[in-house]
Amino acid sequence: MKSVKLLIGGLLLMQTANSQHLLTMQEIQSAIEKNHPTLKMLDAEARSMSEAAKGAYSWEAPQLGAGFYQTPYDPGRWKYMNGQPGMGSFMFSVQQMFPNKKRQDAEYDFMNAQSTVELQKKDVVINELLFTARKNYYDWIVLEKKLSVLDENNRLLKFMMQSAEIRYKNGLGKISAYYKAKAALANVENMQLMLRNEIELKRIAINTVMNRNTDEPFLIDTNYVWFDFNKTMFDSANLMKQRSDVKVIDRTIEVNNLERKAELVKLKPEFGIQYNHMTGWARQPLMFSVMGMVKIPLTKWSSRMNKAKAESLVWQNEALRNQQQMIVNEASGMASTSYIELELKKKQMLLYEQQIIPALRKNFQTMQLAYEQNTEELFELFDAWEALNMTQMDYFDQLQNALQMQAELMKIMEIK
Repeated sequence: MKSVKLLIGGLLLMQTANSQHLLTMQEIQSAIEKNHPTLKMLDAEARSMSEAAKGAYSWEAPQLGAGFYQTPYDPGRWKYMNGQPGMGSFMFSVQQMFPNKKRQDAEYDFMNAQSTVELQKKDVVINELLFTARKNYYDWIVLEKKLSVLDENNRLLKFMMQSAEIRYKNGLGKISAYYKAKAALANVENMQLMLRNEIELKRIAINTVMNRNTDEPFLIDTNYVWFDFNKTMFDSANLMKQRSDVKVIDRTIEVNNLERKAELVKLKPEFGIQYNHMTGWARQPLMFSVMGMVKIPLTKWSSRMNKAKAESLVWQNEALRNQQQMIVNEASGMASTSYIELELKKKQMLLYEQQIIPALRKNFQTMQLAYEQNTEELFELFDAWEALNMTQMDYFDQLQNALQMQAELMKIMEIK
């Protein structure tokens, strides 16, 4: 009966594992680009600006008027008297200004270009979200590798405890080492609980940036690849091409130039027409007047605001160019520093992989064989295991730091 329950439990665990989809970083990136609300918000804002730009070609509303024209205050003079027509009339007036086509074109270009800034900001947001996802993904990889080692440690410590019990009963060993192994086993189980909890937190963080249910289960690919960085990638010219925040500033400078052009075009004259129709009193003939009008914004008192705005935009662009240089210089310094530290970590890990861990593993295997042959005590075997375990955990800490540095470099260089 017990074996049947174990079989059913094992099948349920296998079914649960198989139902969890394995997500790669590429799939996570696609989900972020498709589902994240911040990106949808920027799309909506860009569409809003494009729609608003269509209003640049609107005309001023026509002006209508009606009232008395050249009419005496004395109503008696309104009437026909002594062969003379009455004085005064009732006037209807219509006025329309015609917009300057160049001004409309300039305003449309300026308003429509604002949407390109919002669309360019999407790359900045994607880069930040990918960094968050990649950082948690890399942490998860290391946590899985640590758990794998802890599972093996759990098995080894249980073997030590069982062996110590048998030896103690047969008078072949001391019981003190048994309790040391038992405490170590409890520590291992405690670490397993902590690591599984951390994995759950990483899963929540990744689900969040994908805009999914935080409880949605999935697995990750525990293989990782070192990106081939080189120092030439960190020069200013390359960073100017790569960085999306620098491109946002480029778009902003272009928008400012278009706004400046729109301000200067406002200094051009605009024309209009006014038509007046007069209906006179008491035998006066119908009369009209047609007048052309022109706005002349070139005078000092009317052009001061437009010229001041145009000049301020020149200095805004100068400030933005300096901001670009500041971003590039800072990114170049951070990238160079992270690259040097990453290369050091790789060399240190190579020593762990090729020399330190193999030597300690060989030492543990030798001690284990000697212990099984009753030529070594459990204390010596436990010490050999402890040295190997601590070194492996140190190695994984180094690996985690190195992967975090790679994630940071990929963020700086905007590598997707």
